[in-house]
Amino acid sequence: MILVNNPGSWDHLYSPLAHAAWHGWTLTDLVFPFFLFAVGYSMALTLPALRAAGMTAYGSRVLRRTLAIFAIGLLINASPFVRWDEVGQLVLRDIDALRIMGVLQRIALSFGIAALIVGWGDVRAAVAAIVVLLLGYWWACVALATSADAYSLEGFFGTSVDRLVLGASHLYQGEGVPFDPEGLASTIPAIAQVLIGYVAGRWLAQRSQADDLPWALMATAVVLFLAAQWWSTVLPINKKLWTPSYVLLTSALALACVALLRPWLAFSSRSFVGSVCTDFGRNALLIFTLSGLLPRFLNLVLLPDGSTPLRYAYRQLYAPWFDPPLASLLFAVTQLWLYWLLVRYFNQRGWYWRV
Repeated sequence: MILVNNPGSWDHLYSPLAHAAWHGWTLTDLVFPFFLFAVGYSMALTLPALRAAGMTAYGSRVLRRTLAIFAIGLLINASPFVRWDEVGQLVLRDIDALRIMGVLQRIALSFGIAALIVGWGDVRAAVAAIVVLLLGYWWACVALATSADAYSLEGFFGTSVDRLVLGASHLYQGEGVPFDPEGLASTIPAIAQVLIGYVAGRWLAQRSQADDLPWALMATAVVLFLAAQWWSTVLPINKKLWTPSYVLLTSALALACVALLRPWLAFSSRSFVGSVCTDFGRNALLIFTLSGLLPRFLNLVLLPDGSTPLRYAYRQLYAPWFDPPLASLLFAVTQLWLYWLLVRYFNQRGWYWRV
């Protein structure tokens, strides 16, 4: 996510790091659903012990974590809290145009609702909820469509829901009209994605020593992948709408990655790549938050030529020496490397930020 969100130039994106314009998918479109799958997977490892303490303590902990993650996402959207006006003075940002939803907000809501479902009924409830959420969302897309094309920007029922509940001014404005790709309605199938990760995590925990586990994982991934392809003939694969076919596709690929990576995980901590992943993973929320806040505050700093520090660095150190897409990619990689040095420092000192 850090690599995708911090290019040198949005006008010259390295093409593999660009999202699909609408229907279809790219490698970049796997990042967010993989994260949600991982959230569910980690829930399978941590929630059973928490549930043993009693439902009151369990529900309280889930609620606090949900609200904390949502609030952090809202904080990122609100930052840097001030802006330069037309006459060159810093003024407070207009709260009436604050975007309410976002990546962390979706993670928070998906985690919170999924955690309540598995807290109430564990794996059976999770499986039932996956079916109900995906089929119910598909039905809503068709039955509540506001135009002939149920999967268009304006025809999607969730657009009207988000404008009614959140307000048009509080939605993402990058699509030309008020529309939020992390809106309330499209969070419904995202909850199912977390639950799929949870079921996978519980399954792996029960069969961790089975010799045929990698093959079973891969076979399940193939079944989900084929189901996604079949479903996509009537329900397009679309990240911005988070369609159920997209959920099955990305969950299949996540399972395939787990199957392929399991042999490597046994010795990954001793490898450089493994240590990098560990450093980021142990402070994932902190470094994602910093990567969202830091560029926003740096953009308040105006240099004598009118540029900002990040734009100046890109134009001076990258743009003159490389073709635009490559320059944009290298700039993003440099930032990712610097963020890794920071989490590496934190990890070596045992500094972790958890909610």
